[in-house]
Amino acid sequence: MPRRMLMPHKSVFSYSRAPKWLNVTCTMNSAGSGYRVFSANSSAACIELAKKITERLGVELGKAVVYQETNGETRVEIQESVRGQDVFIIQTIPRDVNTAVMELLIMTYALKTSCAKNIIGVIPYFPYSKQCKMRKRGSIVCKLLASMLSNAGLTHFITMDLHQKEIQGFFNFPVDNLRASPFLLQYIQEEIQDYRNAVIVAKSPDAAKRAQSYAERLRLGLAVIHGEAQYAEVDMADGRHSPPTVKNATVHLGLEIPLMIAKEKPPISVVGDVGGRIAIIVDDIIDEVESFVAAAEILKERGAYKIYVMATHGILSADAPNLIEDSSIFEVVVTNTVPHEVQKLQCAKIKTVDISLILSEAIRRIHNGESMSYLFPQYCNG
Repeated sequence: MPRRMLMPHKSVFSYSRAPKWLNVTCTMNSAGSGYRVFSANSSAACIELAKKITERLGVELGKAVVYQETNGETRVEIQESVRGQDVFIIQTIPRDVNTAVMELLIMTYALKTSCAKNIIGVIPYFPYSKQCKMRKRGSIVCKLLASMLSNAGLTHFITMDLHQKEIQGFFNFPVDNLRASPFLLQYIQEEIQDYRNAVIVAKSPDAAKRAQSYAERLRLGLAVIHGEAQYAEVDMADGRHSPPTVKNATVHLGLEIPLMIAKEKPPISVVGDVGGRIAIIVDDIIDEVESFVAAAEILKERGAYKIYVMATHGILSADAPNLIEDSSIFEVVVTNTVPHEVQKLQCAKIKTVDISLILSEAIRRIHNGESMSYLFPQYCNG
């Protein structure tokens, strides 16, 4: 059954002018363009992003029906010929991640069996990207999903700000990992008054490299939060010290393995001066917001008078909107890579930056065989 469309929220910032380096005109004739753009139709927000992209390209959205059977199975019907054409599938990932993944896989396979020349996935937020390392006796789900997409027929992949850049190595076809930082930097310069009095903050040492990149582009200071309140990804047990110690285990004579010294985090501290400044916390994903709220409280205690949070992917799961509304955070700014219209209705502090411009230009360049390096300017390598 077709999904109902939601009207876009009025707090979506779509700049009339692109970042200075992205001076492009994405206009094509729909007839004879030699390619099609489809929406995987997982949500109204996905259709909305797809329509923005096709409007910039000057083409019509491909005709396809994606719906759920009464028994929960996903069905896809392609309603126009795609033989010998480049086909782009736009899929954003809503809360029902697994349904969205199946929609993407089934549509890809349907296009493959319909004799499409190339099938390019445009997936701004790649799901399961946090599961890209071995944890105890778990699995690297991100690698599994990459293999599934390849087997389904995907030949190229466009995404934005992968959680780890090394994820690109999981794919056996080309991957273009675009950057949202130029749009977020532009938001800071145009929407945050007195941003020259700001300091860029990493809420953990893991995020310091990204924060440093923002600080250097904006010519601002840098601060890093470090200490026992942070639960960094690298501190999670990854299985490399298994098997665990077992009582009454057989010990081979002459085999002495040094014992691991338990980690002990230092007291919470902020490296850098935030007193009397605007604090801008930057990260790639904001999902469960407890760590961001805690960071905001620490920055407020250290003298920051206004606190922003900037992230590419605003998943904002669980009770995130209410926690943000009741916190010291002044504003949370994310892009529209992930649908979050419902969360915005619950929290007025959440703002959205539109990134359809760079996605549409990437589609145009790939179809025309043009260089993609233009979309990776030197100043947005963070």
